[in-house]
Amino acid sequence: MEEPLVQVKNLKTHYPIKGGLLNRPIGAVKAVNGVSLDIQAGQTFGLVGESGCGKSTFGRSILRLQHVTSGEVQINGKDILSLDRQELVKARADMQIIFQDPYGSLNPRMTIRQIVREPLDTHKIGERADRDAEVMRLLEICGLRRSVADRYPHEFSGGQRQRIGIARALALKPKFIVADEPVSALDVSVQSQVLNLISNLQKEFGISFLFISHDLAVVQHISHEVGVMYFGELVERAPAEELYAAPKHPYTQALLKAIPQPDPEREKEHVSLTGDIPSHNDPPKGCPFQPRCPVAKPECAESKPPLKLIDAEDASSKHQVACWLY
Repeated sequence: MEEPLVQVKNLKTHYPIKGGLLNRPIGAVKAVNGVSLDIQAGQTFGLVGESGCGKSTFGRSILRLQHVTSGEVQINGKDILSLDRQELVKARADMQIIFQDPYGSLNPRMTIRQIVREPLDTHKIGERADRDAEVMRLLEICGLRRSVADRYPHEFSGGQRQRIGIARALALKPKFIVADEPVSALDVSVQSQVLNLISNLQKEFGISFLFISHDLAVVQHISHEVGVMYFGELVERAPAEELYAAPKHPYTQALLKAIPQPDPEREKEHVSLTGDIPSHNDPPKGCPFQPRCPVAKPECAESKPPLKLIDAEDASSKHQVACWLY
């Protein structure tokens, strides 16, 4: 089997909590607390969870868009966390990001031509005429007319602006893209168009994606593998079909039961979650989900379950879960 394009091992991103007269560190917010995963070339890993679980922080951390406390990140054979500033700039050609806000991520003072061409200008790729020709090609690939090149972001709808953001992300022919909630700010009617565009781009160019979302219904249709994140950690990970067919962790089960069903006559099952997400200032002992878990056992409050294979004897099994029920 080929080496994964993206390998993340025990990644941690902690933010210090300071207090006292001398404003010294008295604790830490563990936004990402030991997450490991790998993504094969040309595949999509869906990362899901409630707001505040650390999934966006994780995506930005592996691209080194923010400070990383510890861990390892390998992308296309490069140790991303050890690169100096100049090496990191070169490595960014292989890794890009699509932001959640399709308007806030575009400079309102730049034309679409300038926005999409900016990565090519920064990396000094080709002559000016070649860059302009590439901008036109990218706009067409993303479903936009060439005539829009000299217009400004405010003249477009949310879906069109996200297509512009995708065109910019494609400019350097990256091998890996982090899509951070790329359709959450769009109308439902537009979401499917953008998702289809991302799927088509993956098939055409073989790009790997980390697709971050709080919407499990969206992730189901675009991901090869899915990881469920809670309180800065993965609590379940499996091939997409297997996870949706047979979720194991109570948190995953609750998230799936919350997806609206289009059939009004189908009886809806509910898994009740009590309480709120724990405070990072005062994390619970043991499993971080146990204060809200409807099936918690005494040992859940005593020690944290590791993320492990459900069937360790099955060499083909990839379904992992962090729960004392298994």
